[in-house]
Amino acid sequence: MQKTLDSVINQTVRPHSWIIVDDGSTDETPNILSRYAKKHEWIKIITRSDRGRRNVGPGVIEAFNEGLKHIKLDDFDYICKLDLDLKLPEKYFEILIDRMERNTRIGTCSGKPYEWRKGKFITDNYGDEMSVGASKFYRTSCFQEIGGFVKEVMWDAIDCHKCRYLGWIACSWDEHELRFEHLRPEGASQKNILTGRMRHGFGQYYMGTSLTFMIASAVYRMKFPPYITGGMFMLVGYLQSLLQRKPRHPDPKLRKFIRKYQHKALLKGKSKAIEEINAERRHVWEDRHKLKQLQFPET
Repeated sequence: MQKTLDSVINQTVRPHSWIIVDDGSTDETPNILSRYAKKHEWIKIITRSDRGRRNVGPGVIEAFNEGLKHIKLDDFDYICKLDLDLKLPEKYFEILIDRMERNTRIGTCSGKPYEWRKGKFITDNYGDEMSVGASKFYRTSCFQEIGGFVKEVMWDAIDCHKCRYLGWIACSWDEHELRFEHLRPEGASQKNILTGRMRHGFGQYYMGTSLTFMIASAVYRMKFPPYITGGMFMLVGYLQSLLQRKPRHPDPKLRKFIRKYQHKALLKGKSKAIEEINAERRHVWEDRHKLKQLQFPET
């Protein structure tokens, strides 16, 4: 956590305001946060009571939404959902803002997370079509248009699909100056990694993923640690949810849009599928923003 705090403080472009939500920590976290907040007036600490259990997915968004209550979104051009187990390169925010200023269709973006494993600095091959959940950088107007994050597993994929559905671009870049260090193995924050993979399978089911795409995704995931079992547990989580007929995302049009992208990706590859969908949805973004300009002309 202290590495995250220091890396944000040392940014070439600092946040105007940083709301840190202490979601019921029972260790030294409150004392450390208090020291930093006293030293930097733009850091504000919000403390929530300990719920007594981990609540990965919904709990993350509950904490984030608690932070949102303490700002007025319209006062900010950009907003970032940031985990406290990251180490950011010093130009991270500066570069993201510059790229979004140069391409006003980019609604959300990020760099790529890396971890130290057996002495090597490696990543988990996150797709370029998503901004990474640990560091979601958003244009505020886009964040408002998608209605914020859903309080469910896979919130960090659903938001990017919703962006594209509305004509925005969601993306991430794997470049030296945008590579941030993830200080804890992803999926290991509740019980263990295999539990996290099952949770991922449910999340895929929830957002409307087809069985065909889920099988392909699980097989692909078997190439990465934990080898074989990680992909198998993802598929088990999906199939359990399917057989139990658990609830899915309430927007059938968005679920259909997600499946259309997934089938394109299977046939043509992710890059080509995203390129085609971004081109197809451009008119949605242009029509929406032309209407806004007519309603609120520049002075």
